[in-house]
Amino acid sequence: MKKISILLTLVLTFTFAGGFYAGIAYIEAKSIKINPDFHHSRSADMKLTTKEVPEKNTASSKVLMGYVQDYHDPDKTEYNHLSHVIFSFAHPSKNGDLLMSGDYARENLRKTVRLAHEQNTKVLLAVGGWFHISGGESYPYFKQAISNGTARTKLVDELIKMVKQESLDGVDIDFEHPRSQDDAEHLAGFIRELNTKLEVLDKELSIAVYSKVDSVTGQENKSVIFLPSMFEDVDYVNIMAYDGHWDGGYNAANLSPYPYTENVVRYWSELFDVHGLPKDKLVLGVPFYAQPEEPSKSAISYSAVIKKGVENAGKDTVTIEGITYHYNGKDTIQRKTELALNNEFGGMMLWEAGHDARGEHSLTKAISDVLTKTAEKEKNMFWAVQ
Repeated sequence: MKKISILLTLVLTFTFAGGFYAGIAYIEAKSIKINPDFHHSRSADMKLTTKEVPEKNTASSKVLMGYVQDYHDPDKTEYNHLSHVIFSFAHPSKNGDLLMSGDYARENLRKTVRLAHEQNTKVLLAVGGWFHISGGESYPYFKQAISNGTARTKLVDELIKMVKQESLDGVDIDFEHPRSQDDAEHLAGFIRELNTKLEVLDKELSIAVYSKVDSVTGQENKSVIFLPSMFEDVDYVNIMAYDGHWDGGYNAANLSPYPYTENVVRYWSELFDVHGLPKDKLVLGVPFYAQPEEPSKSAISYSAVIKKGVENAGKDTVTIEGITYHYNGKDTIQRKTELALNNEFGGMMLWEAGHDARGEHSLTKAISDVLTKTAEKEKNMFWAVQ
């Protein structure tokens, strides 16, 4: 399951084939309303055979991972541009049980797996998120489940059972967020135990992480703690590099501007370099929603922005019915993709695919185009030196 370098990937590919994927500071976030549809979370009031891993459906060795919330219609996801779909969310109970949001969630999961695998797109199950199915934050449930040895092993076993039953390609862990050294150690232990069993099945493990960088100061936010050694036990580290407005109070303009993302990329690049970790595990997250300047209003999807005018695809702000919204348009999304690639990241992640526009203004397609173009350039450079 350990990743292969770009050069080795190209060599193997050309030889055998003929050529040819919201962090929130706890104290500040407590007093701010979170719209679950537009964050790494799900609504708190929603009702309650191992398959061979397919090859990527893209010529790029980089991943493009798209989260999809469990109530979205699986038929509306465009799987052909994604290397991974991350189905969100399953919820941990305090005693280690794994909860789904009713029969519809399980049915949508199964349909997602079927449709994704038809496109050679992998499906991971995300566990956690910001809200819990039983109400309130997921944090206390997840915290207790992984801090108790018996509950932790039970949760691992439940996840492995789910992977086998639903022909999943792996698991994504979204513990929001470890807020103490004990939390960080318990999370690392849980990740190691889970990874050990997933490796036996040749399945993947990713983890969603807080960006760790304040949007206002650009400095490290120390309210969330990770053990760097934990990242040795995962295949992908999905950086939630959005919702920067939570730092120091609500400011929609800090949703995820390019300079903020530059600071995030710099922080994680330096962290991985210092600890000798491969940077191709890093996956840069981008938002597919627009945040209003007026906090009493709700966020809207990128597709809703495009419906108000296709010219909005090239912008990062728009005013609709007197309310100004901030988002990432096509140009910014592609610049961020290039930023990630230039820093040797393993690919891109998006929250979330259900908010994307379809057709030529799709942000998923915009990212995929950059990944494919870069892969073609690398291929040409490879052959040029032979």
